[in-house]
Amino acid sequence: MVTPVNPQPLDRTSPPRRTASELPDGVRVRVLHAVYGDPRAAAELTARLTDRESAGLDPLPTGPAELAPELLRAHRAEIRALPDGTRLLLLLAAADQYPVATHAFLRAVAAARLDTRPLEAAETAGIAHAGAGGVVFRDAWTRIAAYEAGSPSDRREVHRLLARVLNGDGETPRRSWHRAAGALGPSGRLVAELGAAAGEARSTGRLTLARALLERAAALSPDPATQSRLLTRAATDAWQAGDADRARRLAARGSADDALTGLFALRAENATEAFDALLGAVSGSERAIRRRADEVRGRNGSAGAHSEEPYEDTGPTVLLARATEAAIYTGDLRRCRDAARVAEGMGVVPPGTLGGLAAAFEGRYEQARDQLEAAAGRCAPGDEPTLLVHAGIAALMLGDHTRAATATHRAAASARARGVTAIAVQALEFRAYADFWTGRPHAGAAIATDALRQAYATGQDNGACHLRAALAMFAAVTGDGDTCRERAAAARTYALGRGLGLPAALAQWALAFLDLTEGRFAGAAARLRALAGFGPGHGHRAIRHLATPHYVEAAVRTGDTRVARAAHADYDRWARAVGSPDDLALSARCRALLAPGAEAPDHYREALALHAHGTRDYERARTELLFGSALRRLRRRTEARDRLHSALEAFECFGAPHCADRARAELRALGVPATPSRPDDPTGRLTAQQLIIARMAADGATNREIAARLALSPRTIDHHLRGVFTRLDIRSRIELVRLLGDGGDT
Repeated sequence: MVTPVNPQPLDRTSPPRRTASELPDGVRVRVLHAVYGDPRAAAELTARLTDRESAGLDPLPTGPAELAPELLRAHRAEIRALPDGTRLLLLLAAADQYPVATHAFLRAVAAARLDTRPLEAAETAGIAHAGAGGVVFRDAWTRIAAYEAGSPSDRREVHRLLARVLNGDGETPRRSWHRAAGALGPSGRLVAELGAAAGEARSTGRLTLARALLERAAALSPDPATQSRLLTRAATDAWQAGDADRARRLAARGSADDALTGLFALRAENATEAFDALLGAVSGSERAIRRRADEVRGRNGSAGAHSEEPYEDTGPTVLLARATEAAIYTGDLRRCRDAARVAEGMGVVPPGTLGGLAAAFEGRYEQARDQLEAAAGRCAPGDEPTLLVHAGIAALMLGDHTRAATATHRAAASARARGVTAIAVQALEFRAYADFWTGRPHAGAAIATDALRQAYATGQDNGACHLRAALAMFAAVTGDGDTCRERAAAARTYALGRGLGLPAALAQWALAFLDLTEGRFAGAAARLRALAGFGPGHGHRAIRHLATPHYVEAAVRTGDTRVARAAHADYDRWARAVGSPDDLALSARCRALLAPGAEAPDHYREALALHAHGTRDYERARTELLFGSALRRLRRRTEARDRLHSALEAFECFGAPHCADRARAELRALGVPATPSRPDDPTGRLTAQQLIIARMAADGATNREIAARLALSPRTIDHHLRGVFTRLDIRSRIELVRLLGDGGDT
């Protein structure tokens, strides 16, 4: 059931004064997005937010008059000061662009034989000017003001004119929009036309247009039940298009919908409430499909009838996939068995990830492998985006990171082609795992940082939390301890409040990995032991499993191997079941660590032979480091030197200075000089995060601007820049610009 977002009337007359810097990251990004990036409108909206809106508990306003009324009033006054002919042309241009772009201005001008010379007055006033495709407004708020300044009758007239000239192929949805905007009152025929037009717009990836058509259809419908149903479907389109605030407000006005309620809970609210809602939606989906089919047949019996296209994303298979995601994100994998039973009872073939997780949870590893293989194999370009995301998840579980990267890339591409921005962000969350394992921390961090901004902009704060945890892991890999701790703390705090076991566990693993690579073995072992004891909403069995090789390493270093041997036994059983060269290599490395000294080299050699057939290059380098260290202790100097040099070269390539330092320390212990890291490149002294920040600062960005882009605090940016200046032996930003310009930015 969808909870009303604002059960009490809002009083915005005397709101508490606040600034954008006081808002949570997700709310701040959405505020800027809602006001088209205008700082004046952002300041006005921020000051007017209620406490619940500013905390992200209620959606932001969506109407221009609610967002920035003072700014809009000032712009309208400018428009009204222009001559009548100028205002008419601006109204026509604005109606062609707002709230959806229809690209018909020039045709409308020609059809009505309008004189465009009055636009010169707008250009003189700096409000708008003529461009190759029509009118270019000074900014988005000026365009909105030009439309809002028109009288209702004038608006209807320009919409009707635009509708008359939209007769080309594929222009039916835009023509229907203008016909509806020009209507005087309710019309059942127009409602049916708009529903069909929304289906056509959706099928071509224009979800914002589909949402606008359905919202207008609801306004024109004389039937309350139809209004409610249309608003719910408009909410679904708004969410998928990335307009979360509008989606939540539309949903509150529409009919109860378990699929939408579950989706909101999964991606933006308390994830523990998502599974039951989505499973309820699965049970109701077949009934809904049959009912829609009956409605379509009934309407098709009437002359001139139109109907909406059925929603692809509310079918049983996609809903089961989302219920599986709820189990994955919360870490409550036992719920996969519940979903599998529902699917079996309905005669629906569930996604392979669902059956695979259920089987893995029960220890049926061979059966889990077969189901996950089937899911990972369904990743053809252009397939349904949600199922492509699941192909990526399945490939990750199988240890096939090349296939995981391919599936998640295709999921994002398919989502963008269909206009489903929300799923494109989700695909990038799981792409991060493949980038981490394959030794691409810099590229992976860049992709994840961009995805983090997209997650916040589209209202997917739970996905943003997952990405923060992934960025904490990238920071751990590159030795950026401050960023790792800040990201991990923020991710865990949010995750524990929303029942998100996956990002909570990933953040805990990142902190443990940082401890491990910096030589704090007792701390790493303690964190990973705690992870093993966390239940759903706090930990995650899959993350615990993936972290097993690191736990074994930390436990061996602290002399506590009893639990480590049991954990390795289960890890080895899974590795043998799935046959992943990387998993088998890490299992062999665990055996080397747990074996007596003289027996270890053979296990390390087995591990490296298996790594040669895998893709986890970063872990291969760590295996060589551990092997070289073991050989040094066994006084096998020549082979130890070769292994350590190979590891050092790899760590320098990956941009992992702390691991490179460990390799150098081992080489020094051998009495062998370590080759310095690219002496001609000063940026080689910086961590990945420091290099990103240094380049932004050299480009002229302020600390606050850098913090906003990277979703870090200004204090952390200041700390990083001090570290940059120290490592580069410089004292000012001017020197930084000169240094990077002289070759540091290669």
